[in-house]
Amino acid sequence: MSALRKIPATIVTGFLGAGKTTFIRSLLENAGGRRIALVINEFGDVGVDGDILKSCGVESCRDEDIVELANGCLCCTVADEFLPAIEALLKRSDALDHIIIETSGLALPKPLLKAFDWPQVRARVTVDGVIAVVDAAAVADGRFVDDAEKLAAERAADPAVAHDNPLEEVYQDQLFCADLVVLNKIDLLDPDDAERVSRSIAAAARGRAKVIATEEGRVDPAIALGLEAGAEDDLASRPSHHDGSEAHDHDDFDSFVVEVPPLADPADYVRRLAEITERHDVLRMKGFLDVAGKPMRLLVQGVGARFRQQYDRLWRADEARRGRLVVIGQKGLNRDAIEAALR
Repeated sequence: MSALRKIPATIVTGFLGAGKTTFIRSLLENAGGRRIALVINEFGDVGVDGDILKSCGVESCRDEDIVELANGCLCCTVADEFLPAIEALLKRSDALDHIIIETSGLALPKPLLKAFDWPQVRARVTVDGVIAVVDAAAVADGRFVDDAEKLAAERAADPAVAHDNPLEEVYQDQLFCADLVVLNKIDLLDPDDAERVSRSIAAAARGRAKVIATEEGRVDPAIALGLEAGAEDDLASRPSHHDGSEAHDHDDFDSFVVEVPPLADPADYVRRLAEITERHDVLRMKGFLDVAGKPMRLLVQGVGARFRQQYDRLWRADEARRGRLVVIGQKGLNRDAIEAALR
């Protein structure tokens, strides 16, 4: 019977810096002994999120349960990367209770969802649900949606003005596909803004997804795991801006890695990072830094000009102490200026 059972899989989507990894870590810490395998995808060639989860210290989540797929988006590499990763996990399915797939912040969930309709996957796995993690503060700041009045004024002046906002398209596609929306970082908003954002999320999700407001990505696994959506059989009700397209690319976005020398004053450096992101309109910055005289590495994560840092673990004896930051933004980033400033 165990050979015939379908393993439930949860797709976790959400824009850059929404808190997907924090949400998954909370699920692992409260999984009640369930063996959960992770497929982690990042837009960039440094596996920050996978490294964070590997150091989470949860007994039921071992290194061999984590598959990292970096430098790309699964929505574009389904056949080449995702299917081999799932097939490898299925070879030891007796040891797994659940699979969680964390997409990159720029991925469209629907092409990935379609992969679960492939015969070799459908027979063994079912999509328990698609969960979209949303940064409440970013929504409140209008990061994803154009100012309707400003756009109307521009079109009145020039009817040829096109409405082309790649951030909004990715954000909306993630909501259109969701069974559950985790409205994260709600503590950063006052009650009025929180209510306004909650209403806008419910409207954007077209009423098909339940919305849960939370802090630090904390959601009871009994709610998040066990949606039983069977989403692979429900593709028609999950529209996408890219329905009918053969492919989805990321030409609207840039990503690169900067090597950072050892730091003497990490607090001052993080303040400078916030200034750099504002000056150059960087969407996301994250990585690990080497602080001189400290035995632990410094994890730094920024969403726009909002930054957090913490010492997450000791440097291992078998690894080089090196500072590296992943920088992600819309096409046209001044890479030379950003690299010079970061160094």
